[in-house]
Amino acid sequence: MNWAALKKSKWFRILAIFSSIYVIVLTAFMVWMIFFDTNSLLIHMELKKEINKLEKQREFLKEEIKKDKQTIEKLADPKQLEKFAREEYYLKKKNEEIYLIEYEDSVKVKKKD
Repeated sequence: MNWAALKKSKWFRILAIFSSIYVIVLTAFMVWMIFFDTNSLLIHMELKKEINKLEKQREFLKEEIKKDKQTIEKLADPKQLEKFAREEYYLKKKNEEIYLIEYEDSVKVKKKD
């Protein structure tokens, strides 16, 4: 049986109709699942980006917690606590004076245009 005769056969036409219907249904299903469904591929991608962002934030905060724990351990020593209070909050003992010395390179200067 040659190709022209096969195209004219009843079974070939039925197969062509069903195969095109399957392709259309499959295409419609894929479009629906990718764009319109509640659990669409686009929503999954957005959620994946948010998860990655939150995991980065989590790692950053874990590092900050480690730094804070080290600072707390250092501040258990009274001398270190006094040093911290003097440097960070400019606290002083009675009858003491504090002088702040600023260097030229540490002072923020407004640039004139």
